[in-house]
Amino acid sequence: MDYLTTIEALEAQYGTPGEAALRKVADRLTPAYREWIMASRLCVVSTVGPEGTDGSPRGDDGPVVLELDDRRLALPDWMGNNRIDTLRNIVRDGRVSLMFFVPGSNNVIRVNGTGRVTADEALRARLERQGKLPRTVVVIEIAEVYSQCARALMRARTWGAGDESAGLPTIGRMLAEVTAGEVGGEAYDRAWPERAKTSLW
Repeated sequence: MDYLTTIEALEAQYGTPGEAALRKVADRLTPAYREWIMASRLCVVSTVGPEGTDGSPRGDDGPVVLELDDRRLALPDWMGNNRIDTLRNIVRDGRVSLMFFVPGSNNVIRVNGTGRVTADEALRARLERQGKLPRTVVVIEIAEVYSQCARALMRARTWGAGDESAGLPTIGRMLAEVTAGEVGGEAYDRAWPERAKTSLW
C-alpha cells in the first residue's frame, strides 16, 4: 500500500476549500458560537502528551462548559475513573481541542486552544452541582472556534438511528476479557447502574 507522505501529495487529492470553510474560523466566541456552545451538554476533549494522544467525552446536565469571557471556557472535571489521562496531558502539553454536540443536530462546533488545570476554590464553587464541586477545572484559552461540516453525523445517522447497542459486549465483559477474568464480568455490569447513579458528580 502506498501512503501519502507530503503535504503536496495530500493536497493533490483534494480540491480547494470553499469560502465558507476558510472564513468560518473566529479567535473568540461570537454571539452565535456562544449560543451553540452554551446549549451543548456533551463535548469530546482531545489532548496530546508524551505517551500519545487522548480523547475523552465530557458531559453535564446543563452547559458542559462555563464561559469566563469571550476567549476563555471553563470545563469542570467531574467524577470519573481517576486515570486523569486528559489532565496529565494538559499539565504537560496544553494543546487541547473540543467538539461540542447538541442532540438532534448534525452540526458540531469545534474549539482549539490551550488548557490549564486549576483547583481554584472560587471557580470550582461556580460550577457546583447537587452540593458537589469538581475536583479540578480546565480553563481553555480559545485560539480557534468554528463549525464542523455536518456530513459525518448525517452519514452515521447519529440521532435518528435509535439504540443499536443490543447484543454488543458490555463493559463488564470487556474488562473480564482484558484482565483474564480478574476484573469485571456480570457482577460489574449488575452493580454499575446504581454506582453510576450515586457518583455522577
